[in-house]
Amino acid sequence: MNDLPALLQGFFTGKLVIQRQASPATVASYRDTFALLLVFAAARAGRQPHQLQVTDLDAETIGAFLTHLEKERGSSIPTRNARLAAIRSFFRYAALHDPQHAQLIAQVLAIPAKRAGKATVTWLTRPETEALTAAPDRNTWHGRRDHALLLTAVHTGLRVSELTGLTLADTHLGDGPHLRCHGKGRKERCTPLTPDAAKILRAWLKERGGQPEDPLFPSRRGTRLSRDAVARLVAVHAETAARACPSIAGKHVTPHTLRHSTAMALLRAGVDTSVIALWLGHESPETTQAYLHADMEIKNRALARVNPPGGTPGRYSPPDSLIAYLKTL
Repeated sequence: MNDLPALLQGFFTGKLVIQRQASPATVASYRDTFALLLVFAAARAGRQPHQLQVTDLDAETIGAFLTHLEKERGSSIPTRNARLAAIRSFFRYAALHDPQHAQLIAQVLAIPAKRAGKATVTWLTRPETEALTAAPDRNTWHGRRDHALLLTAVHTGLRVSELTGLTLADTHLGDGPHLRCHGKGRKERCTPLTPDAAKILRAWLKERGGQPEDPLFPSRRGTRLSRDAVARLVAVHAETAARACPSIAGKHVTPHTLRHSTAMALLRAGVDTSVIALWLGHESPETTQAYLHADMEIKNRALARVNPPGGTPGRYSPPDSLIAYLKTL
């Protein structure tokens, strides 16, 4: 008897959907992981995916699959680890419902995540942000929508899934204007809007129309924008903005870059990292520490306060070039 299909069905419907109430994004991520894994394991075993047994997904096969993701599919280490996390979650479920394969399951669960270096975050400065939000052509419907979307993104720091998930009912533009969003882990939070963002959204809502449950930033057909669609429009407008602000051309601008830009703007304004963590919906304030590492201006201000023994406060500055030349004579 092949118990793998039954285990997978129980895992997705019983554990993920009913017990954990996982978000659609989580279910889709886990689904894609197992679609890739089953095709890989089937080719390795010389059978069809529906013919695979639990024993075909041993530690050696899982290890080979993870290597395949990195070497042949070009997946990053975080993506590789996310796939492994989905596989581990399934095997922890299998340990309770298929104990006869306890040894195999234990070996799979023992596969470690791969450590990766943390890159410095990329963000846009204020002039770059202003150039990006000004890039859409507001003489067109798409341009006005994109302008409202980009302005909302850089003022709120919402994740792209939170932006695309906003409905008309989530927009509150009376006293204390704010957006109510459904964040990662099914957590809800309210994010305040600046007067400029609220003004643009009022104009957009008047033009947008629709029912409370309709998406705030729809496609031309009225449907919800996809993540890829948002990524494309950000890239297109970043290319346009680079003509007015050339420094943007040296940065890889994505929807998440706008989120980083919000965090850096708050940090430079003196907002405490714990407040920024609440603003962005971080699970832990430790996540926000990455922005402290990225900001050299904050480090320079700290350095200016340090007075080494026998030294003078401030950072070293080279002497005047002309005086330096004269001293060489």
